[in-house]
Amino acid sequence: MKSIPLVTNDAGLEPFAKIIRRRAELAAIKAAELSAGKSFKNAGNAHLYYGLHRLPEGWTLREKAPSAYEVYIIGDFSEWKPLEKYRMTRLDNGDWEIQLPLDALNHLSLYKLFMRWRDGSGERIPAYCRRVVQDEATKIFSAQVWNPPKAFAPRHKRPIPPNNPMIYEAHIGMSSEEEKVSTFAEFRRNVLPRIANAGYNVLQLMALQEHPYYGSFGYQVSNFFAVSSRFGTPDELKELIDEAHRLGICTVMDIVHSHAVKNESEGLSRFDGSYDLYFHAGERGDHALWNSRCFDYGKTETLSFLLSNCKYWLEEYGLDGFRFDGVTSMMYRDHGLGRDFNGYDAYFDSNADEDAMIYLMLANRLIHELKADAITIAEDVSGMPGLAAPAEYGGFGFDFRMAMGIADFWIKTIKEKTDEQWSVGDMFYELTNKRADERTISYAECHDQAMVGDQTIIFRLADKEMYDSMDVFRHNIIIDRAVALHKMIRLLSASTAGDGYLNFMGNEFGHPEWIDFPREGNGWSHHYARRQWSLRDDTDLRYRFLAEFDRDMIALIKSRDIFSHRPFAIVQNVADQVLVFKRGATVFLFNFNPVKSFTDYGFRIDAGKYTALLDTDAKIYDGFGRIDSATEYFTSEQMNENWIKVYLPARSALVLALDC
Repeated sequence: MKSIPLVTNDAGLEPFAKIIRRRAELAAIKAAELSAGKSFKNAGNAHLYYGLHRLPEGWTLREKAPSAYEVYIIGDFSEWKPLEKYRMTRLDNGDWEIQLPLDALNHLSLYKLFMRWRDGSGERIPAYCRRVVQDEATKIFSAQVWNPPKAFAPRHKRPIPPNNPMIYEAHIGMSSEEEKVSTFAEFRRNVLPRIANAGYNVLQLMALQEHPYYGSFGYQVSNFFAVSSRFGTPDELKELIDEAHRLGICTVMDIVHSHAVKNESEGLSRFDGSYDLYFHAGERGDHALWNSRCFDYGKTETLSFLLSNCKYWLEEYGLDGFRFDGVTSMMYRDHGLGRDFNGYDAYFDSNADEDAMIYLMLANRLIHELKADAITIAEDVSGMPGLAAPAEYGGFGFDFRMAMGIADFWIKTIKEKTDEQWSVGDMFYELTNKRADERTISYAECHDQAMVGDQTIIFRLADKEMYDSMDVFRHNIIIDRAVALHKMIRLLSASTAGDGYLNFMGNEFGHPEWIDFPREGNGWSHHYARRQWSLRDDTDLRYRFLAEFDRDMIALIKSRDIFSHRPFAIVQNVADQVLVFKRGATVFLFNFNPVKSFTDYGFRIDAGKYTALLDTDAKIYDGFGRIDSATEYFTSEQMNENWIKVYLPARSALVLALDC
């Protein structure tokens, strides 16, 4: 029997080899079923059949609604009444269709479906509609015809996606300093240049799919094919992505296929009168914690819908990939809630949702058949083995997985330990403890840590002192500590990363406070749902030093190609709180000791001359400048070994490079 590389590389998976093999076989069977003997790319074509389409001879609208017995298209053209002339015809397999003359609908016409089913009726937004807007007065959402006279056409070639993504996670709506919902156009003009200047090569956009409640951060999706109209038009999103490509930045979308909003008039829930068209029936169809609907990934209708959704966003908008949200919730019947995944048994027991796992395998296959170099990233807290391993190895096919435990480690360290208790041994273990056969993206913090009720790293370190003591005219011991540790934590997280790094918008300069979207509890205020770029730009404030350090850190990691080499620990002195490790010819030195500096700190290293590339304590980064930047470091032979001695100031980090 053919061996499975995933199992060969990890003997602990041997007892589960049959399950891993069966999952792969089931995925192959389902792929053949969905593609009907054709190329698997055709498995994502549902959006080409369903939805509203303008053809040379007129408009065609098709929808799947097997539980309905009457379906009409209604809109401003019918005074929102179900008129006989707009009644749809039932086809096979629960499909409905209507053909209309070209003059029946115009660009920006509003429309919906009106359905009657056995025990009721209701207005619905078509499942495959590509544009949804909300009436400002009534707050009612409707589908909108999007057929501009001159559609936007990309002008720039997409860059080759990087092997090691440096990701800038961003939310369009809160990207302005003004207290409002920002737009694609404003982001393109005002924020993209900042991202390019900071050196990030991948933009991860959140909340692109239409969602009724702004405060959901985009994670309660109602209309999976529609761009969130709060931020602008489909063409404006395309222009943003095209401009990112011009700047050499790839764009990935935070795609939500883990659940759907419960709203019936706006979303898919009880779409045709039934609760289980796309979702599980009964209790399993509801996500109790998220108050949302759970997809049934065993249904052909669901698979076709979601696979088509992947293909649509990839091709229609020229995206370079996806970050799949909530993968843990998908893979387990209990959504992984309240569970500790301490052993491999937890990944292969009866709690596993194999239908969901097969969908993830199929989605990755489809995406990479459409764009071989597309980036796919899995957000999983369970540690499922093989998630970011190739399908032919027995894996799911994601290119990367998020190293989500690192942010939790930093929070726990900052909250629960005094500075003297910070263990460099624990740090190095937690930050490098990754599966060797899977590629990972590390981060010190993402949007999760910035949400109201939580705190960013800088706010945990500085607290209320941030409000009054971030100016450059005086030193404050709390701010000095916060600034120093902010740089060290981010440098250590990035320099130990497996294969890529992520930063959330504004965290690079220590954005103060938290994110709190407009809601009833805060008077529907946008005060905390924005980014205060002026803090970063103000030369009288210390935020700019953090931004400049982050920019140079990103540049160093890219120029030194450190991800091509695994971290190798040289010193892990818990008593001194000194950590030294190397990646290739680049050496990273951290002294987390809050009070003790070390003169002539010695350790064994490759022979040669070393020069400093980055110093967190440099004055250009708001440090104390205790190390002379012109210093050259030479090894000396002691007992047939090569040693180097370095001055390590308290609470600082230094990066050295071997001159080759």
